Amino acid sequence: ITKQYADEFKKLQDRVPPFPTEEAIKIIEHETLIPVYQIFSYFDKNPIAAASIAQVYHGTLLDNSDVIIKVQRPGIREQLDTDINILTTVASLMETYIPETIVFNPSGIVEEFSRTVRKELDFVAEAKNCVRFKKNFESKPDIYIPKIFPEFTSDKILVMELIDGVRIDDIAGITRLGLDRIKLAKLGVDAYFKMVLQDGFFHADPHAGNIYAMPSGKIGFMDFGIVGRVSPEMRETMANTFLALMHKDFDKLIDQYIELGLVPEHIDIDIFRKEFKADLTEFFEPLFGLSLKEINFASFIETLTHIAIKHKMKMPSDLLLVNKAMLILESLGTELDPDFDFIAAAEPYATELIKERVRPSRIYEKARKNIMEISDAFVILPKQLKQIIRKLLKDDIHIKITPIGLDTFIRDMDRSTNRIAFSMIISASLLSSAILNSAGVGPMVFGLSILGVSAFGFAFFMGIWLIISIIRSGRL
Repeated sequence: ITKQYADEFKKLQDRVPPFPTEEAIKIIEHETLIPVYQIFSYFDKNPIAAASIAQVYHGTLLDNSDVIIKVQRPGIREQLDTDINILTTVASLMETYIPETIVFNPSGIVEEFSRTVRKELDFVAEAKNCVRFKKNFESKPDIYIPKIFPEFTSDKILVMELIDGVRIDDIAGITRLGLDRIKLAKLGVDAYFKMVLQDGFFHADPHAGNIYAMPSGKIGFMDFGIVGRVSPEMRETMANTFLALMHKDFDKLIDQYIELGLVPEHIDIDIFRKEFKADLTEFFEPLFGLSLKEINFASFIETLTHIAIKHKMKMPSDLLLVNKAMLILESLGTELDPDFDFIAAAEPYATELIKERVRPSRIYEKARKNIMEISDAFVILPKQLKQIIRKLLKDDIHIKITPIGLDTFIRDMDRSTNRIAFSMIISASLLSSAILNSAGVGPMVFGLSILGVSAFGFAFFMGIWLIISIIRSGRL
């Protein structure tokens, strides 16, 4: 999309028209069963942010703690149900009538969106996410995760420590605070690669309104409603992908794409490897060594999309959140430091993850799991064999045969069969016309049987229709 549209969509992050503060106060008092003035010594009735799901206020607790109060929009659950039903229908129509969109997995995107946004409506779950992030970053003093006040938190309201600072995209504010933009970019990206490649638990909505540069030089994260999880196996594959891309090892990169489930089933892998490697080499080699400001990302995404469509690749839904977060983060990194090398920043975490895989404790754990699976298989196998033999004796075995690569052949056979049927009908009509005319059956006009002429007319128009359909298809 163009920058004009992107700037307008940004407003949906925290500049949605607000709902009345009186309603927000009623929700707070209903959820806590305590009057607002008995919770806060100060409550600013002007919201500091209004997003699609919640509205945010500034306040001070009775113990003088500066906090933000997040209040869920009234009726948002019902509105969300309606929106998701519409999106599900649109996604289905796109996949049916615009096959090129299948590579983007529209249904998977809607399903993932539905799952994550419903979790975002539960502020208790968000509070737990925040606590988990705080624990994960205990050893990282430059990353700040705010404190939660659970005694004033429910599924519709959340009270959290206020982060002092400026938005990460407020370049003027960062300059005013005298902060190093290059260092901030590195801190933010390092934090994300730690989340994804080390912890397997990441903030999945890293837009500028959720990341703050603090006067101390720290980076503070907010809004933990949308989080993503990455399995250990997926983390290893992603780490290998980053390393393969960095070292220009396209064969290894293709292996990782296959591991990630991006490559469609039922294809000739050897042909795919050859053609896909040629496309990747042509696409990536000119980009190596360039800084972010030297890359035209609109052209980058467009070309990459065409390659994916060409090879009928599909993005698994569990990678959609990771992909979304990385794209947002890369955009923020460009604003802070156009020369920042996003891929190189992943190398330390990817390398450490690969080292972790060959540690004795990890090898032992994998071996133990494999032995347990083999042991379970030996226990289950005799029972399954007995069931198969029993069904064979009862003649109750059904074999399903799925033809692969025969779609075109079947379609052509179907078309040919239809044309043969039409030809037989036309021939029968012409023969009937000749017999009726020669026998003088029925009413006669100018010595011709009306029934015979009608049969001939029917055969004539059917023949014309058949000829037109053959011409349109381009083949007999």
